[in-house]
Amino acid sequence: MSKKTPTVTLTILNKDYIIACPPEEQNSLLNTAQQLNAKMRRLHDSGKVTGTDRVAVMAALNLAHELEIGKQQASVVSDPDLVNKLISLRHKIENILENPEN
Repeated sequence: MSKKTPTVTLTILNKDYIIACPPEEQNSLLNTAQQLNAKMRRLHDSGKVTGTDRVAVMAALNLAHELEIGKQQASVVSDPDLVNKLISLRHKIENILENPEN
């Protein structure tokens, strides 16, 4: 017998969705659904975007764009040259703090 994955019910724009989700991921999924619902609700309530399909596409596009910006910012932080410069700077600061007369 195979184990059945538990489900969680998400409500987005007053519509329920039943999603299979492992228990350890349910809180994360619920939080994500709440963020999506809030973004879709703002788009819908603004009156600038009409139709549920268009609201969903615009919300998805906005979230994907935010994710891409986050990835770009993370890649800058993980740049080896930048990391090495920051380490060098930290060592210089520590040396100055340890030996203020230099």
